[in-house]
Amino acid sequence: MSENAALNAVSARSGSTQPPLVTRLHPKQGSGDERAVPNRRDLTLSVVVPVYRGADTIGELINAVAGLHVPGGHEIVLVNDGSPDNSLEVCRDLLQTCPVPLTIVSLARNFGEHNAVMAGLRQTRGAWVITMDDDLQNPPDELLRILEFAQGSRKQVVYTCYGVKEHATWRNLGSRFTNWVADRLLDKPKGLYLSSFRCMSAFVVENIIRYAGPFPYVDGLILQVTQSIGRIEVKHLPRAEGRSNYTFPRLVRLWLNMFVNFSVMPLHISTATGVGLSVCGGIGSIFVTAETLLTRTPPGWGSLMAAVLLLSGVQLVILGLVGEYVGRVFLTANGKPQSIIETVERNGETVECNGVEPLKEPRAPEIEQRTARWA
Repeated sequence: MSENAALNAVSARSGSTQPPLVTRLHPKQGSGDERAVPNRRDLTLSVVVPVYRGADTIGELINAVAGLHVPGGHEIVLVNDGSPDNSLEVCRDLLQTCPVPLTIVSLARNFGEHNAVMAGLRQTRGAWVITMDDDLQNPPDELLRILEFAQGSRKQVVYTCYGVKEHATWRNLGSRFTNWVADRLLDKPKGLYLSSFRCMSAFVVENIIRYAGPFPYVDGLILQVTQSIGRIEVKHLPRAEGRSNYTFPRLVRLWLNMFVNFSVMPLHISTATGVGLSVCGGIGSIFVTAETLLTRTPPGWGSLMAAVLLLSGVQLVILGLVGEYVGRVFLTANGKPQSIIETVERNGETVECNGVEPLKEPRAPEIEQRTARWA
């Protein structure tokens, strides 16, 4: 009998109504049973949704996710990323009606999607965690299929990919460019599409949330933890309301986080560029000296200015790149926060797990007021 089965049998004999232990993929050393590791997390699935300008869509999304039947139970974690609309009020109203455990994390200001996702991951209790956007472009009914695929494939991470992407053309081009750069900068399996609609095991989540730096890139952190990655094709729907919150400057900022924070290749490129230009300059100097000695000295003003402008431009780019690294090190050393959690609010423990009915009288929402902390 496996360790999980034995512990669940003891729980049954004692008359406990606690849900059975949920297993994870990674086995205990020498156990011989790949699924015999009891997870301290008491739910099968956590769904993390960063919320920004999502007041018109978040209610429909949460009602759909809460209505799913997940064997072992599931929870929802919403992270209000300093949204300027009334998203936080809409989320708080859901505390009264949501039939599954619901946690609302409110950040003190807007920190960005990946920072918000990290704050939400730290609140999860599921053996598996799926992150998704609040714009209803990721169909909630795909969650069960992704979870089943992750459990069946025994992959630590499962990324989704789309047959047809319902984004604007410039956004699709930006995503392709980001993935092209990631292929060369990160240790990423070739052809893997890095999507924000992803499923991770608790093992991966527990490792990536250790990162406390102010410039997180969730996909870069995942690739540092594991190469056990699968992918599954899902539907991608047109945006239900409004327009994408990812503007061009935000995409550039995300690209810089990947480009600078998770690779030193830009420094290697700078070094190679410097060496290459030095070699070209040396060869050019030989030709110029030979021409001066053997022929009449040319005026040379145009070629001189072209060389000066080219070299000075390259030097400024390299200095700017090095400055970006130094600046980020400075901000990290000075304690720039990854996020600041203002409040964490939870509803009652109304968990449906393996046929166990929810509590008949759920407790009133509990609000945990926190002093500002660096996360």
